[in-house]
Amino acid sequence: MFNQSSPSVQLSSPTGAAPLVNFPLPSFLASTPALPSWLSTTLVIVASLLVLEQTVYKYRKRHLPGPQWTIPIIGKFADSLNPTLENYKTQWASGALSALSVFHIFIVIASTNEYARKIMNSPTYAEPCLVHSAKQVLLHENWVFLSGKPHVDYRRGLNGLFTRKALGIYVAIQDAISRQHFVKWLAAAAKNPKPEVIMWTCRDLNMETSLRVFCGDHIPDHAFKEISDKYWAITAALELVNFPLALPGTKVWKAIQARKVALKWLALAAYNSKAAMAAGHEPKCMLDEWVTELADPNYKGRREFSDHEMSMVLFSFLFASQDAMSSGLIYGFQHLADTPEILAKVREEQERARGGNYDKPITLEMMDEMPYLKAFVKESLRVKPPVTMVPYTALKAFPISEDYTVPAGAMVIPSLYPSLHDENVYPEPDKLIPERWLDEKSPANQNPKNYMVFGSGPHKCIGIEYTTMNIALVLANAAVLMNWEHHRTPDSEEVQMIATIFPKDGCLMKFSPRV
Repeated sequence: MFNQSSPSVQLSSPTGAAPLVNFPLPSFLASTPALPSWLSTTLVIVASLLVLEQTVYKYRKRHLPGPQWTIPIIGKFADSLNPTLENYKTQWASGALSALSVFHIFIVIASTNEYARKIMNSPTYAEPCLVHSAKQVLLHENWVFLSGKPHVDYRRGLNGLFTRKALGIYVAIQDAISRQHFVKWLAAAAKNPKPEVIMWTCRDLNMETSLRVFCGDHIPDHAFKEISDKYWAITAALELVNFPLALPGTKVWKAIQARKVALKWLALAAYNSKAAMAAGHEPKCMLDEWVTELADPNYKGRREFSDHEMSMVLFSFLFASQDAMSSGLIYGFQHLADTPEILAKVREEQERARGGNYDKPITLEMMDEMPYLKAFVKESLRVKPPVTMVPYTALKAFPISEDYTVPAGAMVIPSLYPSLHDENVYPEPDKLIPERWLDEKSPANQNPKNYMVFGSGPHKCIGIEYTTMNIALVLANAAVLMNWEHHRTPDSEEVQMIATIFPKDGCLMKFSPRV
């Protein structure tokens, strides 16, 4: 195909060293006089750019496992349209570090606990980018994208929103809303004898819970529905790599419109909360707690937050919690239905903790008496972690190992799933064994660094207690108020990977009153 005497194109390395490629041009490009000069020039430029693309990819990849060549321009984009856990497992198994490219975004994936933790604990080298479209959706100025001391200081100012005192306010809201939704679930089940997908009902429950915890009564009821109805557009846009331009009609564009709606209502809630606290009302939600804390004479942090800035913080909490809590709750229901012996133990514990009074609202003190339930939730989240990886961006050349440096600007992804299924730490890693968390000397408890459900380092989830408390409380109330049967399908154990993971069949359940 190539004429050895034809001209060639030399491509230098990105560092300006000796040429990496001496690429002979096809003879039809070099010697076909019939082609117009502009077309010949265009073809030469295109061929050169394609060769450059491959050369740069090979230079960055070096010896790491991964595709030897990248598909021109799009790379592995086709795979990202339908990601599967099996494909990721194959990627993780290929090496402690592996590489690929999507839309010219060079990606390094870390599969070991050592490298995953190193990425998350190296803020001078890497910062979370969540997914490529996240800054467009959350806004570039959102606090979650801060790094170093500014991030530490900002986060410290938010810690008061998750103290035991604050959680005591939230637990009452969570309890009331879960009971209200169970009434709806049972009424719907009574009308329809067939099992129904619970993916959407659980998402609705979590959305209302989060918005009521965050905003209380500071936004109208129809605002909850509007945010909830539009929020799926945000979830759908949270693919690892999305179409890079937010053009009208694209997933990212739709997510931005949904974000605008949510921020409008959350800013109104911040305004109303400030007015209510100034009038001397008692705190009834997260915003009230925040405003009250800022007004405390002993508070030493920053005191002034605009309504818009408060709305961005609440939206970041919603962004972090909605899909993750929904995933955790759905798998919680599925795991309890599939392991009746574990559900029986949960119910026995509920009987002791509640003294048989199922109408009494749950308190933090009551939840302290539910160690087995907490162990189950922790184990359920380990077996099916809502988030399997957390994308970061390399701020500069990152010497992650002795023989490899992640290029500046590359996406570097610490994977959480392999650490949570390490058979040396979790014997029978795919099996639900809540008891492993009740034994202080178990490998699980002796290796806390492996439990990476909520990440690690300075960007570790700020709402761990809130998230686990909400999942545990909903399951606690469900266990004493309802029975449920899991309708298994061939897709029940298959994983659908969106922003987080869900059963591929949506989890089909049939609920009935427990008498």
